[in-house]
Amino acid sequence: MNRQEKKQRTVPVPMNEQSPQERVRNFKEVPLGYTEDQAVEEASQCLQCKKPLCVEGCPVNVRIPQFIKSIAGRDFAEAARILKQTNSLPAVCGRVCPQEDQCEKKCILGKKFTPIAIGNLERFAADRERERGEISVPERKPRNGKNIAIVGSGPAGLTAAGELAKEGFDVTIFEALHETGGVLVYGIPEFRLPKEIVRQEISQLEKLGVKIRKNFIIGKTATIDELFDEDGFDAVFVGSGAGLPSFMRIKGENSIGVYSANEYLTRSNLMKAYKPESQTPIIRGKCVVTVGGGNVAMDSARTARRLGAEKSIIVYRRSEAEMPARDAEIHHAREEYVEFKLLCNPVEILQDENGFVEGIRCIRMKLGEPDSSGRRRPVPIEGSEFVIDCDVVIIAIGNKPNPLIPDTTPDISVSKWGTIIVNEEDGRTSKQGVYAGGDIVTGAATVILAMGAGKKAARSIMEDLLPCSSQGSDRS
Repeated sequence: MNRQEKKQRTVPVPMNEQSPQERVRNFKEVPLGYTEDQAVEEASQCLQCKKPLCVEGCPVNVRIPQFIKSIAGRDFAEAARILKQTNSLPAVCGRVCPQEDQCEKKCILGKKFTPIAIGNLERFAADRERERGEISVPERKPRNGKNIAIVGSGPAGLTAAGELAKEGFDVTIFEALHETGGVLVYGIPEFRLPKEIVRQEISQLEKLGVKIRKNFIIGKTATIDELFDEDGFDAVFVGSGAGLPSFMRIKGENSIGVYSANEYLTRSNLMKAYKPESQTPIIRGKCVVTVGGGNVAMDSARTARRLGAEKSIIVYRRSEAEMPARDAEIHHAREEYVEFKLLCNPVEILQDENGFVEGIRCIRMKLGEPDSSGRRRPVPIEGSEFVIDCDVVIIAIGNKPNPLIPDTTPDISVSKWGTIIVNEEDGRTSKQGVYAGGDIVTGAATVILAMGAGKKAARSIMEDLLPCSSQGSDRS
């Protein structure tokens, strides 16, 4: 396709997906992926810019033009190989990264038309390699004798582990839960990110020599100091995420049928509460109200529909323009008949005589002046209260880091919000030999930002432990 033809582009090649009527009855993935011909058609529209701004927009610096060029030339195996040079989790990123605010936002083609569907192409290349059984494992340098402990197996920890393993470090991941993947397995539903894909991505790290120890809680099973003093690790990376849910502190919040989004999604995603034989049941409400406007709120509301809710309602205190959720997630929620009650805020959860949820009292809001986030501050409208009858309420207003690691490692500096303080450029903490990144540092954020932080910290570990080596973790 020549440049004149590219100017006619209006939208990316669409991806097939399950119909809303079908998918609300199952937990299977909604988008079905590109065919080979669709991927080639989309990739062929890339301008192959001499100064690719899309790469600048990627927190892990994927060589975007190169892998897209390989797809356009039908060298799909090479596209996957290029991706994995800089990204340990391409099949994950292709599904859950907010490309529209990062790489695709920088796409030159998007200045006049729609940007290249970089995320869809990344997903295609990773999926095709896996489905064909043609998986390539990145080259690993000879062992250098240094041992690294990774705390947490979420996106930050997995990325740091992959980068370090490729450079010859012996890496052990310590995971508190019984399954590896962190937020990728307990937080993101199957219909957005199939768990088998996460397991396959992690298996590639194990082929690089990464060891994983599950059911191991740093701060209880062993402290960070014990990892150094007793187990002989040379450095520790903390990527334990932000798994402590925030609540509204309103009357009735302890009613039966009130869940944090963290608990609700963990019961469904990790413990398979939607299966009849599950040992971790979940209340299947007829009307479920989810409080919040982010991706986690969308995941919760859409999960409620799949668990049989006749009504699933989002209550959000601002307007849709201020919602932090991805446009695609809001779109899919609307298609699945999730209702949106915007410019509303809960003030009380109502319960019956037995303590079960029977409704939620809300107040209408209006938007005032911008707050510190740059979004207009919601202001209550006096006398506008109303009640939504419901039997389950999910609170999805954010998470904070668990204080266990800072509490058991007092020489690590933390902020007033409980996040670990690091040098933003390199992930170094106040404690010698300890590095951190992801939600434990930023608070709840995106998968790709956590991955970028894991990559930065890995570079710092290489610099500090192998100062005379010419490491090149980006291999770009």
